Amino acid sequence: MKRARVECGDGVTVERGVACRMSDGCTLYSDHYYPPPHFTQPQPVLLMRQPYGRDIASTVVYAHPAWFAGQGYNVVIQDVRGRGDSEGDFYPFRHEQQDGAETIAWLLTRPECNGSVGMYGFSYQGMTQFLAAAAQPPGLRCIAPAMAAADLWAGWFYHQGALRLATTLGWGIQMLRADARRLQLDEAHTQLEAAWQSVRTQPQAAPYGAIAALSDARLPTYLHDWMSHAEPGEYWAQLDISTQLDRIQVPALHVAGWYDFYLQGTWDGFHALCKQAATQEAREHQYLLAGPWVHIPWAQRVGDADLGAEAAYDTDRLLLRWFNHWLKGSGEFVGEPRIRHFALGATTGASRWCCTTQLKPQGTHTLYLASDGRANSAKGDGRLEEAPQATAAADHFVYDPEVPVLAPGGIQALSGPFDQSGIEQGNNVLVYTTPTLQSSLHVFGAPRVTLHAATSAPAADLTAKLVRVTPQGRAEFVCVGIARSSLLFREAEYTADRVHAWTFALEPTSCRFAAGDCIRLEIAGSAFPLYDRNPSSNVPAREASPWNWARSTHTVRHDAHHPSKLELPLCPE
Repeated sequence: MKRARVECGDGVTVERGVACRMSDGCTLYSDHYYPPPHFTQPQPVLLMRQPYGRDIASTVVYAHPAWFAGQGYNVVIQDVRGRGDSEGDFYPFRHEQQDGAETIAWLLTRPECNGSVGMYGFSYQGMTQFLAAAAQPPGLRCIAPAMAAADLWAGWFYHQGALRLATTLGWGIQMLRADARRLQLDEAHTQLEAAWQSVRTQPQAAPYGAIAALSDARLPTYLHDWMSHAEPGEYWAQLDISTQLDRIQVPALHVAGWYDFYLQGTWDGFHALCKQAATQEAREHQYLLAGPWVHIPWAQRVGDADLGAEAAYDTDRLLLRWFNHWLKGSGEFVGEPRIRHFALGATTGASRWCCTTQLKPQGTHTLYLASDGRANSAKGDGRLEEAPQATAAADHFVYDPEVPVLAPGGIQALSGPFDQSGIEQGNNVLVYTTPTLQSSLHVFGAPRVTLHAATSAPAADLTAKLVRVTPQGRAEFVCVGIARSSLLFREAEYTADRVHAWTFALEPTSCRFAAGDCIRLEIAGSAFPLYDRNPSSNVPAREASPWNWARSTHTVRHDAHHPSKLELPLCPE
């Protein structure tokens, strides 16, 4: 399979199909891009390991490998086990630690390598970096994981007990299509291809754990495994670095998107490694770039909004400076802030990118829920006030799993600052809004809610959504969170029709609410299909269907004895 080098232009050459034999006899293949001849000495290696076909090389968000090679790097793009041309069976994440470490050891034996290796890539390619780094392979000097997660259960597949349904099904079906082709399972591939063509409607099938396209017993089991392991535990710990944080001893540049599927995973991984990485140097050299992006692409248009030219940050140049610093000793990252983040809602200008070295918020601004008993929909009387409400009013809504409240991006669960006005018309959503702000307020971090709520069902969800209401009346989605009773109250008795304090976090954000804006909080029983719907019964969500769905009544109390509230972390500017 190995071929002669091919010219890529500007002196860069590529050698395709380079074989690397693993210790268990499995051979993995990679494409190698070599720098121009004027780089006469051996150079560092940039390694990306990915499952999508190595010629793609994450060019949906990064410059082509030939560009990085042109800057004086040997760039290696490898098909992981069981994908592309590489041998073996693919089971996401399972083999990436050992395969990554053995690949790095092999790269150090090659004459073009000067003994220093860095890794880059986003999404799955970010996970391959975390897992390889936890093996502590000699020669690995730094990593740059983007939109990945140190903890797969909490930051990739589940959010506080609820399955991230749309993304889990969509990605799982995408991966299984390739497995069916590789295994030459014609009928299974036909079914999976049809499911992929209607991937936005797949989450509406119930029970979603029994989708017909997944029924072929010859297919790998990983999608079923993700859905059946609904709680943290050994299964997930074997696939990620959640129990190996203290083995990471290299600097890392984390890249997050405020509207990315895996934002929580990136945010939590960065903060965890700042505290728990193996060495002081590693702990002090974790960096975060958080932009206003979805998973793909990283650009200025997000959802139905144009966030301006500032949103199109040059991440390739940032990566080049990162690798020059750690692999070539250029010193280019000296003085770089630990966190650089884009402020949603900010006016056009350079101030939209904020820098801080502080990992903790400057303080917390607390707002309390209030109403006269009819906070249902945007036309109701729900308010956010500076002090708890004295009277004993409460708000009620009915949750119906057959007609769930939709996700911020609607039935397709699209990501972005979409206008929530349509969703806010329903009486199955409680809406609480501040008066018009007289001065700006910059929220940075993960907002938290405490809801003193009772539900009539033996199992329930509550969702909370932070919204920025502009002077023009646009209700712009900022961030969302969910709590599932089976997880939130697993250490305490949960009883239907009894008031419990539901305290949970929303996903993090950086949002500047300007003078003239309003802050809004929406409360509902679902955000479907971003999250799977709770059947309001003791049937596991993956097994539930209309035959065992049940409607339920949710009551939110907000008085002096039940101070339901929204806590907003403030940016340390």
